[in-house]
Amino acid sequence: MGGDNAPNSVVDGAAISLKQYPDINFIFVGDKNKIEALIARHKKLAKISKIIHTEEFVTADDKPSIALRKKRQSSMSLAIKAVADGDADCVVSAGNTGALMLMALFGLKTLPNVSRPAIAAYYPTMKKNQYTVLLDMGANLQCSAKNLAEFAFLGTTFAQVVLGVKKPSVCLLNIGSEEMKGKDEIKEAATLLSNSKLAGEFKGFAEGDNIMDGNVDVVVTDGFTGNVTLKASEGTAKMISSMLKESFKSSPLSWLGYLFMLPALYSLKRRIDPRLYNGGVFMGLKGLCVKSHGGTDALGFSNAINVGVKMSIGDFNKHLAETLEKANLDSINNDKG
Repeated sequence: MGGDNAPNSVVDGAAISLKQYPDINFIFVGDKNKIEALIARHKKLAKISKIIHTEEFVTADDKPSIALRKKRQSSMSLAIKAVADGDADCVVSAGNTGALMLMALFGLKTLPNVSRPAIAAYYPTMKKNQYTVLLDMGANLQCSAKNLAEFAFLGTTFAQVVLGVKKPSVCLLNIGSEEMKGKDEIKEAATLLSNSKLAGEFKGFAEGDNIMDGNVDVVVTDGFTGNVTLKASEGTAKMISSMLKESFKSSPLSWLGYLFMLPALYSLKRRIDPRLYNGGVFMGLKGLCVKSHGGTDALGFSNAINVGVKMSIGDFNKHLAETLEKANLDSINNDKG
């Protein structure tokens, strides 16, 4: 029931995902009177779906702590419970991010060897069909060296399972590539990763302009920096789109040029369409949880579903737990004294 276009975008998004993954089933949690009619429009979806009815839901303005305590029968809470009880493999929501994070943390708990869960998302890059995973996107505003090192393992596993990268390259986001630059926790995290059994390849530090150059698969940072980076990149994309439209309207000749460039512009629009990269993952929990952008449409929501499907099919949490156990970051930290 969460998101600007819910429940329409949720149901229609599920119908799109069903075409790509015909073996999946859905549990819709929310107001049955609103959801049932929407599902009925999709015959195949209706056959493999069930509804858990509740009229209580978390609003965008609800404080996470209050939602956790007072809205235990909300659609968000019951959807998370379905994963915790083993009735569902993944919860996908476009609702209140803070409430979803807190409810998922309490309802699903963290995996062994995870001190803090993180939000991960992936970006298109300058190299075609290549993406960069960025985390944390806002779950942890301040992070220790060990937190950042853990995030590297979370991001590496995500790149392997969801994006199919066999040996992901990993960098820590910093203000420079030189070893002496950056905050102490970033430099300490670099030492931890250099001495760890990372499934990918630790490449040291990356700067902001390296995130989308296609030369690194996973970029790790704290939640404050990651969230600012996300919003700045979204703002930049909107600015470029606005400037292009303005330029093409500037003269008849520009408009004629626009007509000739339509195929290339359409290709560009498809490549950078944010709906195709929708779906931030709350990683490090015992159950799978995907956060969709609240303002997305059915296509965007279907992509968030698809991320959850790929993680489920790829047995993401099993791989992650095994990876973190082999990493033994506590042992490395203790060796440092």
